[in-house]
Amino acid sequence: MTDFRTLDDLNPAGKRVLVRLDLNLPLQNGKVTDMTRLERSLPTLKELASKGAKVIVMAHLGRPVGTDKTLTLAPIALALKEALVPLPVHFCEGPQVLKGIEALGPGEILLLENIRFVPGEEKNDPAFAQEMAQWGDVYVNDAFSTAHRAHASTEGIAHLLPSYAGRLMEEELHALHMTLDNPKRPLMAIVGGAKVSTKLPLLENLLSKVDILVMCGAMANTFLAALGHDVGASLYEPDLISTAKGLLDKGREILLPVDVVVAQDLKDPYPRTCMIHEVKKEDKIFDIGPATVSHIYHKMSSSHTLLWNGPLGVFETLPFDHGTNAVAQAAAHLTREGSIVSVAGGGDTVAALAHAGVVDDFTYVSTAGGAFLEWLEGKPLPGVLALLKKR
Repeated sequence: MTDFRTLDDLNPAGKRVLVRLDLNLPLQNGKVTDMTRLERSLPTLKELASKGAKVIVMAHLGRPVGTDKTLTLAPIALALKEALVPLPVHFCEGPQVLKGIEALGPGEILLLENIRFVPGEEKNDPAFAQEMAQWGDVYVNDAFSTAHRAHASTEGIAHLLPSYAGRLMEEELHALHMTLDNPKRPLMAIVGGAKVSTKLPLLENLLSKVDILVMCGAMANTFLAALGHDVGASLYEPDLISTAKGLLDKGREILLPVDVVVAQDLKDPYPRTCMIHEVKKEDKIFDIGPATVSHIYHKMSSSHTLLWNGPLGVFETLPFDHGTNAVAQAAAHLTREGSIVSVAGGGDTVAALAHAGVVDDFTYVSTAGGAFLEWLEGKPLPGVLALLKKR
């Protein structure tokens, strides 16, 4: 596993601990509508506070250009206070940072204003990183979802202070390690989504590592077309037919839909299930059929590790959620049985698994979007590399 320090290596008592979290939460009318990311950050905060640390939290919201009060972390601070009762939680804006830190007592938590209000943050400005280094004694990164960004609060600061992985970061890296780096084989990957073009690096990396690759969603249509199938009026990328053929020739086992659910459009009251060779010119493919679900389950039941990214159909629109739901519930069943280790990630994937009611049944579900995808593509993540122990 990657050689990095964790909270097990840190005695935080009395220390000022700078913690980078992902608190980029959805808001509606000033209220947080989904607490998932915040809740996953709580173990690190509670552990540090319970051991007498002075905890200074850095986080962002959105992509502000300079100071944008519509993207203030004030509503996040309220949600954090409620989640951490009875721990003292404070909030302060930029000009008050030093005063806020000086007033902080052991076991107390201070949330700073949106770190992206500072121009030097996203530029990874060394001068801003040096300024941040004066705020704390040690640094903890618990925001894997921002680890693909070389920003001052995710990468620059880690080179200036003793640096550690928080519990969520540790959990995420462990899950990724046991999935692609050191999996129990056979290793099966399920990849869905709309376009091959957005997932080419991912597919190429996975084909070098997995034993079975399942491709579904609209992106599978391009591969079906490459095999000579008529996909009707379905979304596909004709300019990537030759690329798809090249990937199919990689020599790995690739499972594509053998039957599908088609309709004229998403409002068509009469969708029908048919075999691939029965797709008509006017048909649009919106989901996988039961025979494909059965094939996927058969392969999954003989696998020991499952990696999932992307829905298998237009799960947001009924009845085109059946395929995704059935495969998700099968994976959840095998995970509960102890037959497979299941790791999933990506925004649409999390939404699809939540829709199927199985998020808590998977071994690990990552809420990271871009970072999870870049890891799948085999790209180095600056925020993770910066945590490596210095030799």
